[in-house]
Amino acid sequence: MAGRYDSDPFQEEDVNPFAVSSPISPTSSLLETFLVVDAVVGDLLRHLDHCVRSDVSLGSQRDLKKKERELQAREAELNKREKELKRKEEAAAQAGVVIDEKNWPPFFPIIHHDIANEIPIHLQRLQYLAFASFLGLTACLFWNIIAVTTAWIKGEGVKIWLLAIIYFISGVPGAYVLWYRPLYRAMRTESALNFGWFFLFYLLHIAFIIYSAVAPPIFFKGKSLTGILPAVDLISSKALVGIFYFVGFGLFCLESLLSVWVIQQVYMYFRGSGKAAEMKREAARGAMRAAI
Repeated sequence: MAGRYDSDPFQEEDVNPFAVSSPISPTSSLLETFLVVDAVVGDLLRHLDHCVRSDVSLGSQRDLKKKERELQAREAELNKREKELKRKEEAAAQAGVVIDEKNWPPFFPIIHHDIANEIPIHLQRLQYLAFASFLGLTACLFWNIIAVTTAWIKGEGVKIWLLAIIYFISGVPGAYVLWYRPLYRAMRTESALNFGWFFLFYLLHIAFIIYSAVAPPIFFKGKSLTGILPAVDLISSKALVGIFYFVGFGLFCLESLLSVWVIQQVYMYFRGSGKAAEMKREAARGAMRAAI
């Protein structure tokens, strides 16, 4: 009996509430959980980053391929246009048509003029002299307008002023088209036909300049041109107008001398280069074709 009641059931036992009864530590379990979660999240982030990079790479490749196709299309279009332009230039060259860009005068280009780059070196001096003759004609006709304007103001009538304007607006473009441009092309391409056009119309130019320097009283008493005869007639009654006409007479004389020298030099080159014989052959062939 005594053995059954050795232990007191009501006796309180000393229990340590902080004693760990389990062999697994809660702290280590929580740490392991964090590590596992961190690993899973890291894997997920790496997977997302890889997917994003793959999408960006694919998108960049698509954009590059698209841009490459656009560049290839543009290059093909440019090549096509270049071939078409080259074909037109060749056709124009075969037809004898020369497309020139207007570049003179620099401040307001109205004609094409490039002696230094288009005319052979041994002919540049002669071409510059011919160009000086063209500019000289322009200066003569412009001064003629000024002198005739003073005469009109002094009571000589409006008809001579209108004639002076007509001389200028028809003479300057006409000289460029009829004799200066043919000479420029003749020097540039060694064309005998262009030399022929130059000689024909340059002789008319010289005749007009000599007539202007004299200015006989045929049209409106000859006062529409600043020649020697109207200058002598006006110097006694209208001294200022007479002086203007004498200046014009001097300009026409200088232009006449320069023009005679130019045609002489051009003719010497024309004969010496064999272009005269070539022009005769071309004229004979043209006459034969016309007869046939």
